[in-house]
Amino acid sequence: MTAVAQPPPTTGRLRAAWAAAHTPVPGVPRWARLAAQAVPFTVLPSSVWRIATCTFHAPLDGGAVQDSGNLPWWLPLELYVVLLSAVSELLAFAALGLIARWGEVFPRRLPVLRGRRVPVAAAVVPAALGATALVLITTLFTVMVSTGRTIQGRPLRGGIPVFTGDWHTVVLVVCYAPLLLWGPLLAAVTVAYWRRRRRPSGTHACTRPGPTMAG
Repeated sequence: MTAVAQPPPTTGRLRAAWAAAHTPVPGVPRWARLAAQAVPFTVLPSSVWRIATCTFHAPLDGGAVQDSGNLPWWLPLELYVVLLSAVSELLAFAALGLIARWGEVFPRRLPVLRGRRVPVAAAVVPAALGATALVLITTLFTVMVSTGRTIQGRPLRGGIPVFTGDWHTVVLVVCYAPLLLWGPLLAAVTVAYWRRRRRPSGTHACTRPGPTMAG
């Protein structure tokens, strides 16, 4: 008999970690699961655009001048963009904690907190504040770009890619438009998390008390 090849231990551990991070706990509505899993994909296109344009200098910016702005001399723009994109993806990935077990019980690899239940407020408050900030920031950015003016009311410089009026503009809009969904999706998943965690353990929204026998 031919032995069946087993996957390498590292692959098995990665699969287990992936499943633990994404598998929803009982009681999570299907819409909340889909919303939480969609959050990282709302951030991914803009991250790819930034890295491709600023780090690898792909011609996606319509010829706009790339500068480091107010970055310190020791932090190159190319590295800053990669770090910014990585942090954005990690923050987006945190939305999965609102549907998975690691968002309700601290992982056992954490000292002191291992195995303890995550306080509801410790998850809901940061998520709600983050969702509110995201809605405000993305809405403000959209208004600024649409009106062509900065938050101070000054005209935006004409070299930014959104004003090129060609395929560069289309690529930029397609990559950044999904960010408008990040805040609303996070807010919806946060509400679902709060409603699920405030219910007594073992009960579900569709559970009704059974009939009782008199006397």
